[in-house]
Amino acid sequence: MLLMDSSTKISFNRCIRDGDLVIVYERHDTMKAVKVCENSVLQNRFGVFKHSDWIGKPFGSKVFSNKGGFVYLLAPTPELWTLVLSHRTQILYIADISFVIMYLEVVPGCLVLESGTGSGSLTTSFARAVSPMGHVYTFDFHEQRAASAREDFERTGISTLVTVGVRDIQGDGFPDQFSGLADSVFLDLPQPWLAIPSARNMLKQDGTLCSFSPCIEQVQRSCETLRSDFTDIRTLEILLRTYEVREWKMDHSKVDDGNSTACPPRKRRQPSSEASVGDNASSPAVMARPSAETRGHTGYLTFARKCVS
Repeated sequence: MLLMDSSTKISFNRCIRDGDLVIVYERHDTMKAVKVCENSVLQNRFGVFKHSDWIGKPFGSKVFSNKGGFVYLLAPTPELWTLVLSHRTQILYIADISFVIMYLEVVPGCLVLESGTGSGSLTTSFARAVSPMGHVYTFDFHEQRAASAREDFERTGISTLVTVGVRDIQGDGFPDQFSGLADSVFLDLPQPWLAIPSARNMLKQDGTLCSFSPCIEQVQRSCETLRSDFTDIRTLEILLRTYEVREWKMDHSKVDDGNSTACPPRKRRQPSSEASVGDNASSPAVMARPSAETRGHTGYLTFARKCVS
C-alpha cells in the first residue's frame, strides 16, 4: 500500500510488512500488483517466490525464487500503479498526468475536484500532490465504478486523502458545499461544457480548470463556454516518444558513406575512438531508435483560469 505516517504524508521509507501492496517487477513491460500474505506464494516463469521471504525487506529489494530466478519488489507509487491498475475506463498516462498536475498548479494543501473518477489513475497522482493537508473529491456517475475506485484507494492507502462520490456532474453539477473553495477542477466527461458553469462556481478566484477530451469537437464546444468566465484558455496534445538505447554489432565491411546495408542508419556513438574500421570489421556501437510501442493520440487537454471579478 502507499504507506502513510501520522500526518498522512505518503512515504516508503520502511520495510515491507504482511498485508502491504507491492509491485512485482519482472521487466519494464511485465509488472503486477501483489498483496503480501505471509503464507502465500507467487509463481511465475522464474519459479516460486515465498511472500514470507519478502517481509522485512525494504522496497526495491531483489528477491530470488526456488529456481534462482529473481524479481524486484517495488513500492506502489502513482507512476507504477498507473501501469498495473485495472482499466475500467480509458486512463490518463504519465505524460498527460504530469502536465495536468503542473498546469493546474496542484501543490500540498490544495482542494481538488475531479469528475469522472474512472479507473483512478489521475486521482492517485492528485492525492500524492495534495498530501499531507489537502484533499481530492472525485465523482463518477457509475456506482459500481465508484465502488471499485474506492476499494483501490483503500488498497493503495490513500483513502484519507480521497473522497469518492456518486453523482452526475454533467446534469447536477458539483455539490454546493464546495462553492468558492476549490483550487483546481478536472473534468473527464463526454460533454464537459455542461459542467463548466458549475466548475466556475466551485473555483476560488484565479483557480484553474482542466478538461480532458479525446475529440477536437468536444474541445471546440468547451472553449466556447469557457470564454465567458475564464481567461488564459489553451489546448495541448501531449505526444510522448520513447527511444530504445542498446549496444549493436556494426558490420563495417558493409558501411558505405555512413549507411549500412545490414542495419538502417541510426543515431549512434562509437564507444572507443581507438578502434578503426580496418582493425575490426565488426565492433559494438551504442545506438538509439524510436520504440515500436510508442503511444499516439490519447486526448486533448484544455486549461483555463477563472477570471478575477
